[in-house]
Amino acid sequence: MGSIKRYIQFVKPYKWKIVITIAIGILKFGIPLLIPLLSKYVIDDIINGDMSQDAKVEELLWIMGGALFVFLIIRPPVEYARQYLAQWTGNTILYDVRGKLFDHIQRLSLRFYSKTKTGEIISRVIHDVEQTKNFVITGLMNIWLDMITIVIAIIIMLTLNVSLTIVSIALFPLYGFAIKYFYKRLRDLTKDRSQALAEVQGHLHERVQGMPVIRSFALEDYEQNQFNDQNANFLDKALKHTSWNAKTFSVTSTITDLAPILVITFAGYQVINGNVEVGTMVAFIGYMDRVYAPLRRLVNSSTVLTQSIASMDRVFEFMDEEYDIKDKENAKKLERVDGAISFDNISFRYDEDENLVLKNLSLEVKKGETIALVGMSGGGKSTLVSLIPRFYDVEQGSIRIDGTDIRDVQAQSLRDKIGMVLQDNILFSESVRMNIKMGNPYATDEEVVEAAKAANAHDFIMELPHGYDTLVGERGVKLSGGQKQRVAIARVFLKNPPLLILDEATSALDLESEHLIQEALEKLANNRTTFIVAHRLSTITHANRIVLIEDGVIKEAGSHSELMKKQGGYYNLYQVQQLDGEKEYLGT
Repeated sequence: MGSIKRYIQFVKPYKWKIVITIAIGILKFGIPLLIPLLSKYVIDDIINGDMSQDAKVEELLWIMGGALFVFLIIRPPVEYARQYLAQWTGNTILYDVRGKLFDHIQRLSLRFYSKTKTGEIISRVIHDVEQTKNFVITGLMNIWLDMITIVIAIIIMLTLNVSLTIVSIALFPLYGFAIKYFYKRLRDLTKDRSQALAEVQGHLHERVQGMPVIRSFALEDYEQNQFNDQNANFLDKALKHTSWNAKTFSVTSTITDLAPILVITFAGYQVINGNVEVGTMVAFIGYMDRVYAPLRRLVNSSTVLTQSIASMDRVFEFMDEEYDIKDKENAKKLERVDGAISFDNISFRYDEDENLVLKNLSLEVKKGETIALVGMSGGGKSTLVSLIPRFYDVEQGSIRIDGTDIRDVQAQSLRDKIGMVLQDNILFSESVRMNIKMGNPYATDEEVVEAAKAANAHDFIMELPHGYDTLVGERGVKLSGGQKQRVAIARVFLKNPPLLILDEATSALDLESEHLIQEALEKLANNRTTFIVAHRLSTITHANRIVLIEDGVIKEAGSHSELMKKQGGYYNLYQVQQLDGEKEYLGT
């Protein structure tokens, strides 16, 4: 029940809307309760009454005219108000929950995202949150309305005939026992079903994104089998859920169907013996529907509510994912950065059961210096630069900017001072203009154009079908690798940060693109403290210092000329690349 208590916190701001909705609902459901009373009155007091035929007709017309006014004029707006208020409240609460979840999503660490499928996250934010709306509509409104309807109907029935009423509700305890027996198991099965659906969505999301790989390796048949396995797992969980749900309905429906039979039998016997009037019997048969229709809805509501609570559990389970990166209570906002950075004996590993990626590494970087990080793949270069914006926190040691430990400042204010250009920059499926504006959402169109020109992107953007308003497609699929890089560089120009991180920003590009991007990057790095992670050593010979990292430790550091004279690890790497470049040039 912890999930329910937590969900109520989202409901509290709208409690009066719910109270008003229930009040209107009582009126809406209460009006039809007049119909069995009308039947009794027409049969016992008009048809079998001591009046003349004309008086009976006149009385009937008056009574039915009043009923027509109530059902034609009063009830429709009441029904509209109840439905609108109920849906407005439910959807507004979902808006609040999703807003909270999106804020949570933005705070979760990259470590979490490296272990969790995107489709599973989307499933919880969309499917599971949507299911929780039923807790508001059904659990906080409809169940109460149905229960109140049953109570009002029973009170009316008691005024008509006590013994008939007792027979009418005799099976209620059996119904309550059945609900208690079936619904704990149903909740567990519902959670299993939701998890299986999330796994299907996660698998599907990955495969849709990786469709070029599937096609290029002709993996269609293999992937079809993989998806069938996931889909079959969901089918198995769904059928188990359906089977138990069907058993629940079978038992509870049998109970609710037996009650009217008992009432008709007992009431018929009483009428035959002259103890009950025909109109009263007809009214009771009418009230059987008014009592057991809400009771059947309560059965369905119990199922829906069970599914809703299971989804609620999954939503809060996700909401309880802890943040790896947390601001200290007294963390200050990083207002100004000169650019001096110190790595003091830092060690880091991605998981507790893994080996250290960085080992007691120390490095002093001066303001405005360009530092190139080189070495074989897996040495720790990209890991090192990912620690600067606190995508992860060091296990030992400290990183300081202008003498301040980065763990003592607000992470968002730290990242606001850093611009990053990566090997695979993600663009959003919006316009080129909006993607550049990610660097500064409040920039003017003129500033966007200036940033694009600085990034050598303006010319190709103007050649696009709609210029800056051209949609780039999901992850920028409509642009070439070089074009995507230049858009990414443009948004860093627009951000204008004092610290710059370039992680393999020119790898896997054609020579023309590399030249344009290299020119833009050098312009961008001017007067900024810059870290360049590079595989192609010819692109970083201009750096103030080149740092060779192997197995998480610094092996060499110095300028290009110094390291070449030393003829150590960097020299060997450079010679190999030069040789490979000559072979490529000669076509051998």
